[in-house]
Amino acid sequence: MKVLVIGSGGREHTLVWKLKQNQKVTELFVAPGNAGTDELATNVELDSNNIEGLVNFALEEEIDLTFVGPEAPLVAGVVDRFEEEGLQIFGPNQQAAQLEGSKVFSKDLMEKYEIPTAKYQSFSDAEAAIEYIKQEGAPIVVKAEGLAAGKGVIVAESEEEAIAAVEEIMVDERFGQAGAQVVIEEFLIGEEATVLAFTDGEEIVPMVASQDHKQAYDGDQGPNTGGMGAYAPAPVVTEELLNNVYENILKRTIEALKEEGITFKGVLYTGLMINEAEVKVLEYNVRFGDPEAQVVLPLLETDLVEIAEAVIAGKLEEIEVNWRKQKAVCVVMASGGYPVEYETGKEITGLEQITDEEAIVFQAGTAKEDGKLVTAGGRVLGVTALGDDYQATIKQAYQAVEKIDFAGAHYRTDIGAKAVKRVDSEQ
Repeated sequence: MKVLVIGSGGREHTLVWKLKQNQKVTELFVAPGNAGTDELATNVELDSNNIEGLVNFALEEEIDLTFVGPEAPLVAGVVDRFEEEGLQIFGPNQQAAQLEGSKVFSKDLMEKYEIPTAKYQSFSDAEAAIEYIKQEGAPIVVKAEGLAAGKGVIVAESEEEAIAAVEEIMVDERFGQAGAQVVIEEFLIGEEATVLAFTDGEEIVPMVASQDHKQAYDGDQGPNTGGMGAYAPAPVVTEELLNNVYENILKRTIEALKEEGITFKGVLYTGLMINEAEVKVLEYNVRFGDPEAQVVLPLLETDLVEIAEAVIAGKLEEIEVNWRKQKAVCVVMASGGYPVEYETGKEITGLEQITDEEAIVFQAGTAKEDGKLVTAGGRVLGVTALGDDYQATIKQAYQAVEKIDFAGAHYRTDIGAKAVKRVDSEQ
């Protein structure tokens, strides 16, 4: 069986690592991949947004199954094009991908079908948006309407900060077309968590809940990033709460889309804000999260190819999805200065000192130069440890991190601290 993975980050390295475990997978390709995927699969020099190039490659190589990692090709309709050519591909079509591609679409859908979310207004005029901010006051949340690589959300503590965010997004066009409109939301209080789910448009199978760490610095300080680390399962999502999420969010979302004539197949990501028993949707994504994939997929016992084929065929109810009874912690090592300005081309050393038992190092922004492994992006590595309790697993992850070195390496030192605190408080 020939499998193609589209994308180049830590999530894609994780997908490749997981797919490699399937005996049926004889050839594995990644477009464009990174230095880590190159060790497990064949990297293909095709940009993940080059849809026609990807389709042609899949046809020429007779690819049996394709996995899409990032959101941009999904929003651009890569699934539709593959399906037109009779190619099997795992992910939602262009209509369904609007859930992530358009915050206005997703917020309007939630309002129409009474899916719990923050109060909001959308604006295509900067002056009107600023007036609304003055009317509502702060703290308040400003979001670029389109795709902004996880960085288009500004939690403003003051009106001035919120107004500056509107100007940055709409007037200065920091995120290009993604900022043609903004969504302005009430600020929600609570603890964030992510619940991913496999769905074939009818059956919905939630994955283990995880918690991402968006802010660049310890204690959830600093600017938003693509994610500085994650852990799973997230103890804030109790069994009772997960049932609530399933009934009132996951199920309602898939049914709402069906009402709109849209069948969602693939991975539905719900970013949640939890305040005791109350849970609201912060955002939808239409694919595995990054770095959530780096903690969720290592805990998945059931074969990923089997799940994907069942989703595509509309037979997810025939599959039993099982999970390891362990904890997973991922610490992201980033380039100094990320998520703003940072340098690349820094040599990475120490990976060979880490055994498989200690941690799995998923590569993201890496490349090979003159036979050396070097940094090639903002988020460079995701160091994932598995263990039986949070404290020991966190320690294990950080011990592996300490063996790795590159100039300017930056990482948070508190990944998983909320899980430890919650577990301790419940004992």
